[in-house]
Amino acid sequence: MPLAVTPGEPAGIGPDLVLKQAMNALDRPMFAIADPDLLRDRARQLELSVEIAEIADPDHLTAHTAGVLPVWPVKLRAPSEAGKLDPANAPYVLDTLDAAIDLALNHRAALVTGPVHKGVINEAGIPFTGHTEYLEQKSGVEQVVMMLATEGLRVALVTTHLPLADVPAAITPERLKRVTAVLHASLQRDFGCAEPHILVAGLNPHAGEGGHLGREEIEVIEPALAELRALGWDLEGPLPADTLFQPHYLDRADAVLAMYHDQGLPVLKYKGFGAAVNITLGLPFIRTSVDHGTALDLAGTGRASDTSLGVALRTAADMAFYRSTTHA
Repeated sequence: MPLAVTPGEPAGIGPDLVLKQAMNALDRPMFAIADPDLLRDRARQLELSVEIAEIADPDHLTAHTAGVLPVWPVKLRAPSEAGKLDPANAPYVLDTLDAAIDLALNHRAALVTGPVHKGVINEAGIPFTGHTEYLEQKSGVEQVVMMLATEGLRVALVTTHLPLADVPAAITPERLKRVTAVLHASLQRDFGCAEPHILVAGLNPHAGEGGHLGREEIEVIEPALAELRALGWDLEGPLPADTLFQPHYLDRADAVLAMYHDQGLPVLKYKGFGAAVNITLGLPFIRTSVDHGTALDLAGTGRASDTSLGVALRTAADMAFYRSTTHA
């Protein structure tokens, strides 16, 4: 299956990263969904010798050749300059995503996304809270799960982009069971974990300390986990979040399930920022992404690291391999 890469915000580092990765060979097809002239201009700015080859059909691409970047053309809405946001190009960003989603839904590509700038998309009058939510809406699925991964650690989230004050009410038994089910199934299908061992964080300090610091663990989290354990699932928790991120637990775990965004991701980003990947679980297709933003100050300078995009590409390729063997 080919890897379809959307560079994201045209004024950011996304085009730079895709061009840098195009300099490397890959054992499966890879192509960008972008404006070919944008990529040609950025390649000249970066002094990269990348041949931009426009394509009309990704189905017959072969393993990626170093120095050649196949491009499914989508035109910019306005001229773009590295480092300078323009709300006029917000629809272009979504055009590239929509084209990629259509291919992915028709099983013609796995999706790898570069960084978008949520602020400029909203400035253009387009409601947009993030890639994950957009993909969920476009795919029409009931539940997606955000998971970030780096070497030796995977962290999935029960809630994502919510104000902290809204998190406790959002953690219902039904949501917790849906999220855990998506995570469990993906670890088996996409990562080769036959019997996943998942560490589940509590919501409150010290996982509620027996109800003295909150009752969500007693009234919501533990009963939901007990139902899932009855299915034979290997779930450990709820554990205090301040102690579960240590080798004693992590060395025997396949993933951590955190209750909210800033409970789990600071640890993962401390461990592997720049070498991590954002994965959306529960979609009817594979989607991975970089773990960073648009870095406008680095766009067009050649100083932006493409390590995270490389990890996202390799992870998508690995997931495609596991899926093909699972369904073989």
